[in-house]
Amino acid sequence: MKYFTIDELTASATARKDGIDNTPPAEARKALVELVEAVLDPLREAWGKPIRVNSGYRSAKLNRKVGGATTSQHLRGEAADITTGTRSGNLSLYALLRQLQLEVDQAINEHNGQWLHVSHTSRRPNRHQYFSQ
Repeated sequence: MKYFTIDELTASATARKDGIDNTPPAEARKALVELVEAVLDPLREAWGKPIRVNSGYRSAKLNRKVGGATTSQHLRGEAADITTGTRSGNLSLYALLRQLQLEVDQAINEHNGQWLHVSHTSRRPNRHQYFSQ
């Protein structure tokens, strides 16, 4: 893990504010490391500039609090919502992600570049799905 840390992948202002424990279990921690090594670090290397994590692992309680889907890959440490800090940067990052053909399960351009959702799994073959919503 060259550019990202477990701490930043588990940090949550909502969890801090509401006293929610967002410590990932061992299996989710392992999945976070795989997500970073397979997708986030190679993407950051190719991008050449910082990428910020808005949301990574979410405990079940935190996921409910933020309105996450009950089947969210965030619950297993397989997903992160990321940003460059600007919509135009996020749209360029999404294009780069598609070009790199990394082991992505899903990559979602959220709300016309507001942020990107990226996921990776080792539980089954990655689907390489790209969406905009």
